[in-house]
Amino acid sequence: MNDPHTLARWRLVLGKVAEQQGITCAGDGDAERVEQLVGFLFDEGGKGKPNRRRHGERGAGGESEGLTVPEWVEGVNELFPNQSKEVMQKELVRRRGIAELLEKPELLEKIEPSLELAKTLMTHRDLMNPKTRVLARKIIDQVVEELKRKMQVQVEQTIIGAIRKDRHSPRKVFRNLDVKTTLRQNLKNFDRESGKLLVDRVFFYAAERKKKPWHIVVVVDQSGSMLESTVFSAIMASIFAELPAMKTSLVLYDTRVVDLSDKLGQPVDVLMKVQLGGGNDTALALKYATNLIRQPARTILVLISDFYEGDGPAEKAMVDQVKYLGDCGVRLIGLAALGYDARPFYNKPTATKLKKVGMDVLVCTPEKLAECMAEIIRG
Repeated sequence: MNDPHTLARWRLVLGKVAEQQGITCAGDGDAERVEQLVGFLFDEGGKGKPNRRRHGERGAGGESEGLTVPEWVEGVNELFPNQSKEVMQKELVRRRGIAELLEKPELLEKIEPSLELAKTLMTHRDLMNPKTRVLARKIIDQVVEELKRKMQVQVEQTIIGAIRKDRHSPRKVFRNLDVKTTLRQNLKNFDRESGKLLVDRVFFYAAERKKKPWHIVVVVDQSGSMLESTVFSAIMASIFAELPAMKTSLVLYDTRVVDLSDKLGQPVDVLMKVQLGGGNDTALALKYATNLIRQPARTILVLISDFYEGDGPAEKAMVDQVKYLGDCGVRLIGLAALGYDARPFYNKPTATKLKKVGMDVLVCTPEKLAECMAEIIRG
Protein backbone atom coordinates (compact mmCIF):
# COMPACT_ATOMS: atom_id res chain seq x y z
CA MET A 1 0.00 0.00 0.00
CA ASN A 2 2.14 2.91 -1.31
CA ASP A 3 -0.16 5.94 -1.13
CA PRO A 4 0.02 7.60 2.34
CA HIS A 5 -3.62 8.71 2.20
CA THR A 6 -4.72 5.16 1.46
CA LEU A 7 -2.62 3.90 4.36
CA ALA A 8 -4.15 6.49 6.71
CA ARG A 9 -7.71 5.51 5.80
CA TRP A 10 -6.84 1.85 6.10
CA ARG A 11 -5.51 2.30 9.63
CA LEU A 12 -8.53 4.41 10.54
CA VAL A 13 -10.65 1.33 9.85
CA LEU A 14 -8.38 -1.37 11.23
CA GLY A 15 -6.48 0.35 14.03
CA LYS A 16 -3.95 -1.96 15.63
CA VAL A 17 -4.82 -4.85 13.29
CA ALA A 18 -3.03 -3.15 10.40
CA GLU A 19 0.03 -2.51 12.58
CA GLN A 20 0.14 -6.04 13.97
CA GLN A 21 -0.26 -7.79 10.63
CA GLY A 22 1.90 -5.43 8.58
CA ILE A 23 -0.60 -5.29 5.72
CA THR A 24 0.97 -4.40 2.38
CA CYS A 25 -0.16 -4.78 -1.22
CA ALA A 26 1.88 -6.37 -3.98
CA GLY A 27 1.07 -3.81 -6.64
CA ASP A 28 -0.84 -0.69 -7.59
CA GLY A 29 -3.84 -2.77 -8.66
CA ASP A 30 -4.23 -4.25 -5.19
CA ALA A 31 -3.69 -0.85 -3.57
CA GLU A 32 -6.47 0.64 -5.68
CA ARG A 33 -8.82 -2.21 -4.79
CA VAL A 34 -8.06 -1.77 -1.09
CA GLU A 35 -8.80 1.95 -1.41
CA GLN A 36 -12.07 1.15 -3.15
CA LEU A 37 -13.13 -1.33 -0.47
CA VAL A 38 -12.20 0.98 2.40
CA GLY A 39 -13.82 3.94 0.65
CA PHE A 40 -17.07 1.99 0.39
CA LEU A 41 -17.36 2.16 4.18
CA PHE A 42 -16.67 5.90 4.45
CA ASP A 43 -18.29 7.55 1.42
CA GLU A 44 -20.87 9.87 2.94
CA GLY A 45 -22.98 9.88 -0.20
CA GLY A 46 -23.70 6.22 0.21
CA LYS A 47 -23.99 6.13 4.00
CA GLY A 48 -26.64 3.64 5.00
CA LYS A 49 -27.42 2.83 1.37
CA PRO A 50 -25.01 0.57 -0.55
CA ASN A 51 -24.47 1.44 -4.21
CA ARG A 52 -26.20 -0.95 -6.59
CA ARG A 53 -25.23 -0.81 -10.23
CA ARG A 54 -28.19 -2.92 -11.30
CA HIS A 55 -30.46 -0.09 -10.15
CA GLY A 56 -28.33 2.59 -11.73
CA GLU A 57 -27.39 4.15 -8.38
CA ARG A 58 -23.93 5.70 -8.07
CA GLY A 59 -21.83 6.35 -4.98
CA ALA A 60 -20.55 9.80 -4.12
CA GLY A 61 -16.95 8.68 -3.57
CA GLY A 62 -15.01 8.23 -6.79
CA GLU A 63 -13.06 5.13 -5.79
CA SER A 64 -16.12 3.18 -4.64
CA GLU A 65 -18.59 4.18 -7.36
CA GLY A 66 -20.81 1.33 -8.47
CA LEU A 67 -19.56 -1.12 -5.81
CA THR A 68 -22.29 -3.39 -4.45
CA VAL A 69 -22.40 -5.17 -1.10
CA PRO A 70 -21.84 -8.62 -2.70
CA GLU A 71 -18.83 -7.29 -4.62
CA TRP A 72 -17.48 -5.68 -1.47
CA VAL A 73 -17.81 -8.92 0.52
CA GLU A 74 -16.08 -10.91 -2.22
CA GLY A 75 -13.24 -8.37 -2.47
CA VAL A 76 -12.61 -8.27 1.28
CA ASN A 77 -12.64 -12.07 1.51
CA GLU A 78 -10.09 -12.22 -1.29
CA LEU A 79 -7.65 -9.50 -0.19
CA PHE A 80 -7.59 -9.51 3.60
CA PRO A 81 -6.60 -12.01 6.32
CA ASN A 82 -9.24 -13.15 8.80
CA GLN A 83 -8.63 -10.69 11.62
CA SER A 84 -8.62 -7.70 9.28
CA LYS A 85 -11.66 -9.04 7.45
CA GLU A 86 -13.65 -9.30 10.67
CA VAL A 87 -12.92 -5.68 11.54
CA MET A 88 -14.06 -4.47 8.12
CA GLN A 89 -17.20 -6.61 8.17
CA LYS A 90 -18.16 -5.14 11.54
CA GLU A 91 -17.77 -1.69 10.02
CA LEU A 92 -19.97 -2.71 7.10
CA VAL A 93 -22.75 -3.81 9.43
CA ARG A 94 -22.40 -0.73 11.64
CA ARG A 95 -22.05 1.95 8.95
CA ARG A 96 -24.16 0.90 6.00
CA GLY A 97 -27.60 -0.44 5.22
CA ILE A 98 -27.64 -4.25 4.99
CA ALA A 99 -30.80 -4.88 3.00
CA GLU A 100 -28.88 -7.11 0.60
CA LEU A 101 -27.54 -9.20 3.48
CA LEU A 102 -31.07 -9.77 4.76
CA GLU A 103 -32.34 -10.70 1.31
CA LYS A 104 -29.54 -13.10 0.38
CA PRO A 105 -28.64 -15.96 2.75
CA GLU A 106 -25.70 -16.95 0.53
CA LEU A 107 -24.19 -13.48 1.09
CA LEU A 108 -24.87 -13.51 4.83
CA GLU A 109 -23.02 -16.82 5.12
CA LYS A 110 -19.80 -15.12 4.03
CA ILE A 111 -19.85 -12.65 6.93
CA GLU A 112 -17.98 -13.66 10.10
CA PRO A 113 -20.32 -13.96 13.12
CA SER A 114 -19.88 -11.06 15.54
CA LEU A 115 -21.83 -9.34 18.30
CA GLU A 116 -22.44 -6.37 16.00
CA LEU A 117 -23.87 -8.64 13.31
CA ALA A 118 -26.03 -10.51 15.85
CA LYS A 119 -27.47 -7.22 17.13
CA THR A 120 -28.25 -6.10 13.59
CA LEU A 121 -29.97 -9.39 12.75
CA MET A 122 -32.05 -9.20 15.92
CA THR A 123 -33.07 -5.65 15.09
CA HIS A 124 -34.16 -6.48 11.51
CA ARG A 125 -35.37 -10.06 11.86
CA ASP A 126 -38.92 -9.11 10.81
CA LEU A 127 -37.55 -8.08 7.38
CA MET A 128 -36.01 -11.48 6.67
CA ASN A 129 -37.35 -14.20 4.43
CA PRO A 130 -37.73 -17.65 6.08
CA LYS A 131 -34.42 -19.00 4.78
CA THR A 132 -32.49 -15.97 5.97
CA ARG A 133 -34.22 -16.12 9.36
CA VAL A 134 -32.97 -19.69 9.86
CA LEU A 135 -29.43 -18.62 9.01
CA ALA A 136 -29.71 -15.53 11.25
CA ARG A 137 -30.67 -17.72 14.19
CA LYS A 138 -27.66 -19.93 13.52
CA ILE A 139 -25.34 -16.89 13.48
CA ILE A 140 -26.83 -15.50 16.70
CA ASP A 141 -26.42 -18.91 18.31
CA GLN A 142 -22.71 -18.98 17.34
CA VAL A 143 -22.15 -15.54 18.84
CA VAL A 144 -24.03 -16.43 22.04
CA GLU A 145 -22.14 -19.69 22.52
CA GLU A 146 -18.78 -17.97 22.03
CA LEU A 147 -19.65 -15.27 24.57
CA LYS A 148 -20.95 -17.87 27.01
CA ARG A 149 -17.72 -19.87 26.79
CA LYS A 150 -15.77 -16.70 27.48
CA MET A 151 -17.86 -15.84 30.55
CA GLN A 152 -18.90 -19.14 32.05
CA VAL A 153 -15.86 -20.48 33.88
CA GLN A 154 -15.05 -17.35 35.84
CA VAL A 155 -18.70 -16.51 36.59
CA GLU A 156 -19.42 -20.03 37.84
CA GLN A 157 -16.26 -20.22 39.95
CA THR A 158 -16.95 -16.84 41.54
CA ILE A 159 -20.56 -17.54 42.50
CA ILE A 160 -20.17 -21.21 43.48
CA GLY A 161 -17.21 -20.26 45.65
CA ALA A 162 -19.36 -17.67 47.41
CA ILE A 163 -22.24 -20.09 47.92
CA ARG A 164 -19.99 -22.73 49.45
CA LYS A 165 -18.65 -20.17 51.89
CA ASP A 166 -22.11 -18.90 52.69
CA ARG A 167 -22.59 -21.29 55.58
CA HIS A 168 -20.64 -23.90 57.53
CA SER A 169 -21.14 -27.63 57.69
CA PRO A 170 -20.79 -30.15 60.53
CA ARG A 171 -19.16 -32.55 58.02
CA LYS A 172 -15.42 -32.56 58.69
CA VAL A 173 -13.95 -32.73 55.20
CA PHE A 174 -10.37 -31.41 55.09
CA ARG A 175 -10.67 -29.83 51.61
CA ASN A 176 -13.56 -27.71 52.92
CA LEU A 177 -11.59 -26.38 55.93
CA ASP A 178 -12.36 -22.71 56.62
CA VAL A 179 -8.95 -21.59 57.89
CA LYS A 180 -9.84 -17.92 58.44
CA THR A 181 -12.94 -18.60 60.55
CA THR A 182 -11.16 -21.33 62.51
CA LEU A 183 -8.31 -18.97 63.39
CA ARG A 184 -10.60 -16.06 64.20
CA GLN A 185 -12.89 -18.10 66.47
CA ASN A 186 -9.97 -19.62 68.39
CA LEU A 187 -7.84 -16.51 68.94
CA LYS A 188 -9.05 -16.41 72.53
CA ASN A 189 -7.15 -19.66 73.07
CA PHE A 190 -3.76 -18.25 72.07
CA ASP A 191 -1.04 -19.21 74.60
CA ARG A 192 1.48 -16.37 74.81
CA GLU A 193 4.05 -18.38 76.75
CA SER A 194 4.30 -21.20 74.24
CA GLY A 195 3.34 -19.08 71.23
CA LYS A 196 0.80 -21.67 70.19
CA LEU A 197 -2.86 -21.44 69.25
CA LEU A 198 -4.97 -24.08 70.96
CA VAL A 199 -7.80 -25.02 68.62
CA ASP A 200 -10.92 -26.37 70.32
CA ARG A 201 -13.29 -25.91 67.37
CA VAL A 202 -12.68 -26.35 63.64
CA PHE A 203 -14.97 -24.84 60.98
CA PHE A 204 -15.71 -26.36 57.57
CA TYR A 205 -17.50 -24.95 54.53
CA ALA A 206 -20.56 -26.75 53.27
CA ALA A 207 -19.68 -28.56 50.03
CA GLU A 208 -23.16 -27.86 48.67
CA ARG A 209 -26.67 -27.12 49.82
CA LYS A 210 -29.62 -29.44 49.73
CA LYS A 211 -31.87 -26.50 48.90
CA LYS A 212 -31.50 -23.68 46.41
CA PRO A 213 -30.74 -20.87 48.85
CA TRP A 214 -30.51 -17.95 46.43
CA HIS A 215 -33.05 -16.66 43.95
CA ILE A 216 -31.69 -14.45 41.16
CA VAL A 217 -34.34 -12.37 39.38
CA VAL A 218 -33.11 -10.71 36.18
CA VAL A 219 -35.40 -7.95 34.87
CA VAL A 220 -34.49 -6.58 31.42
CA ASP A 221 -35.65 -3.41 29.65
CA GLN A 222 -36.18 -4.24 25.95
CA SER A 223 -35.61 -0.72 24.62
CA GLY A 224 -33.32 -0.48 21.58
CA SER A 225 -30.55 1.31 23.47
CA MET A 226 -30.24 -1.71 25.80
CA LEU A 227 -29.83 -4.32 23.05
CA GLU A 228 -26.22 -5.25 23.78
CA SER A 229 -26.94 -5.46 27.50
CA THR A 230 -29.95 -7.64 26.70
CA VAL A 231 -27.70 -10.11 24.87
CA PHE A 232 -25.35 -10.36 27.84
CA SER A 233 -28.28 -10.55 30.29
CA ALA A 234 -29.78 -13.55 28.50
CA ILE A 235 -26.41 -15.31 28.54
CA MET A 236 -25.75 -14.51 32.20
CA ALA A 237 -29.21 -15.75 33.18
CA SER A 238 -28.56 -19.02 31.35
CA ILE A 239 -25.29 -19.44 33.28
CA PHE A 240 -27.04 -18.73 36.60
CA ALA A 241 -29.72 -21.31 35.74
CA GLU A 242 -27.06 -24.02 35.40
CA LEU A 243 -25.65 -23.48 38.88
CA PRO A 244 -26.60 -26.22 41.35
CA ALA A 245 -27.50 -23.95 44.26
CA MET A 246 -29.45 -21.18 42.60
CA LYS A 247 -32.92 -20.49 41.23
CA THR A 248 -33.12 -18.01 38.36
CA SER A 249 -36.00 -16.03 36.87
CA LEU A 250 -35.81 -13.93 33.69
CA VAL A 251 -38.31 -11.17 32.96
CA LEU A 252 -38.33 -8.94 29.86
CA TYR A 253 -40.51 -5.88 29.61
CA ASP A 254 -41.59 -2.84 27.63
CA THR A 255 -45.12 -1.66 28.45
CA ARG A 256 -45.90 -5.35 29.01
CA VAL A 257 -44.10 -8.05 30.94
CA VAL A 258 -42.93 -11.38 29.52
CA ASP A 259 -41.65 -14.12 31.83
CA LEU A 260 -39.07 -16.19 29.94
CA SER A 261 -37.80 -18.22 32.88
CA ASP A 262 -38.76 -21.42 31.07
CA LYS A 263 -36.39 -20.44 28.22
CA LEU A 264 -33.30 -19.94 30.37
CA GLY A 265 -31.52 -22.92 28.87
CA GLN A 266 -31.97 -21.50 25.36
CA PRO A 267 -30.67 -17.91 25.39
CA VAL A 268 -31.14 -17.67 21.62
CA ASP A 269 -34.86 -18.38 22.07
CA VAL A 270 -34.93 -15.51 24.55
CA LEU A 271 -33.17 -13.12 22.18
CA MET A 272 -35.39 -14.02 19.23
CA LYS A 273 -38.38 -12.96 21.33
CA VAL A 274 -36.98 -9.55 22.22
CA GLN A 275 -39.26 -6.75 20.99
CA LEU A 276 -37.20 -3.61 20.51
CA GLY A 277 -38.48 -0.07 20.79
CA GLY A 278 -41.72 1.27 22.17
CA GLY A 279 -42.34 2.52 25.69
CA ASN A 280 -41.49 0.90 28.98
CA ASP A 281 -43.08 0.43 32.39
CA THR A 282 -40.38 -0.54 34.85
CA ALA A 283 -42.68 -0.32 37.86
CA LEU A 284 -45.00 -2.89 36.29
CA ALA A 285 -42.05 -5.24 35.66
CA LEU A 286 -40.80 -4.83 39.23
CA LYS A 287 -44.25 -5.55 40.64
CA TYR A 288 -44.37 -8.72 38.58
CA ALA A 289 -40.91 -9.69 39.85
CA THR A 290 -42.04 -9.00 43.42
CA ASN A 291 -44.70 -11.71 43.04
CA LEU A 292 -41.98 -14.23 42.13
CA ILE A 293 -40.05 -13.67 45.36
CA ARG A 294 -40.59 -16.08 48.25
CA GLN A 295 -37.54 -15.39 50.44
CA PRO A 296 -36.57 -11.71 50.15
CA ALA A 297 -33.42 -12.09 52.25
CA ARG A 298 -32.21 -14.77 49.84
CA THR A 299 -33.04 -12.86 46.67
CA ILE A 300 -30.90 -10.72 44.39
CA LEU A 301 -32.81 -8.67 41.83
CA VAL A 302 -30.81 -7.39 38.85
CA LEU A 303 -32.52 -4.63 36.85
CA ILE A 304 -30.99 -3.90 33.42
CA SER A 305 -32.30 -0.52 32.24
CA ASP A 306 -31.34 2.96 31.06
CA PHE A 307 -33.73 4.28 33.75
CA TYR A 308 -35.58 6.58 31.32
CA GLU A 309 -39.10 6.25 32.58
CA GLY A 310 -40.97 9.12 30.97
CA ASP A 311 -43.16 11.33 33.11
CA GLY A 312 -42.82 12.04 36.83
CA PRO A 313 -45.47 9.58 38.10
CA ALA A 314 -43.88 6.70 36.17
CA GLU A 315 -40.46 7.46 37.62
CA LYS A 316 -41.91 7.78 41.13
CA ALA A 317 -43.69 4.43 40.76
CA MET A 318 -40.39 2.78 39.79
CA VAL A 319 -38.45 4.35 42.67
CA ASP A 320 -41.22 3.45 45.15
CA GLN A 321 -41.21 -0.18 44.01
CA VAL A 322 -37.43 -0.39 44.35
CA LYS A 323 -37.69 1.06 47.85
CA TYR A 324 -40.39 -1.48 48.76
CA LEU A 325 -38.22 -4.36 47.58
CA GLY A 326 -35.23 -3.02 49.49
CA ASP A 327 -37.28 -2.59 52.66
CA CYS A 328 -38.37 -6.23 52.32
CA GLY A 329 -34.73 -7.34 52.34
CA VAL A 330 -34.17 -7.96 48.63
CA ARG A 331 -30.67 -7.07 47.44
CA LEU A 332 -30.87 -4.79 44.41
CA ILE A 333 -28.45 -4.24 41.53
CA GLY A 334 -29.21 -1.81 38.70
CA LEU A 335 -27.19 -2.13 35.50
CA ALA A 336 -27.04 0.81 33.14
CA ALA A 337 -24.94 -1.38 30.84
CA LEU A 338 -23.65 -4.96 30.86
CA GLY A 339 -20.94 -6.08 28.46
CA TYR A 340 -17.26 -5.87 27.53
CA ASP A 341 -17.46 -2.61 25.60
CA ALA A 342 -20.31 -0.94 27.44
CA ARG A 343 -21.09 2.66 26.49
CA PRO A 344 -23.90 3.53 28.88
CA PHE A 345 -26.43 6.22 28.10
CA TYR A 346 -28.77 6.40 31.05
CA ASN A 347 -30.80 8.76 33.20
CA LYS A 348 -28.32 9.71 35.91
CA PRO A 349 -30.76 11.74 38.08
CA THR A 350 -33.12 8.75 38.25
CA ALA A 351 -30.19 6.40 38.92
CA THR A 352 -29.22 8.64 41.85
CA LYS A 353 -32.74 8.36 43.27
CA LEU A 354 -32.55 4.57 43.00
CA LYS A 355 -29.23 4.55 44.84
CA LYS A 356 -30.78 6.54 47.68
CA VAL A 357 -33.46 3.87 48.19
CA GLY A 358 -31.06 0.95 48.23
CA MET A 359 -30.10 -0.05 44.68
CA ASP A 360 -26.45 -0.39 43.65
CA VAL A 361 -26.19 1.09 40.13
CA LEU A 362 -23.33 -0.27 38.02
CA VAL A 363 -21.83 -0.35 34.54
CA CYS A 364 -19.82 -3.53 34.38
CA THR A 365 -18.58 -6.66 32.69
CA PRO A 366 -20.26 -10.04 33.34
CA GLU A 367 -17.36 -11.08 35.57
CA LYS A 368 -17.67 -7.90 37.66
CA LEU A 369 -21.40 -8.53 38.07
CA ALA A 370 -20.60 -12.04 39.32
CA GLU A 371 -18.13 -10.59 41.83
CA CYS A 372 -20.77 -8.14 43.11
CA MET A 373 -23.27 -10.98 43.51
CA ALA A 374 -20.65 -13.10 45.28
CA GLU A 375 -20.06 -10.29 47.80
CA ILE A 376 -23.78 -10.21 48.53
CA ILE A 377 -23.96 -13.98 48.95
CA ARG A 378 -20.97 -14.04 51.28
CA GLY A 379 -22.58 -11.27 53.32
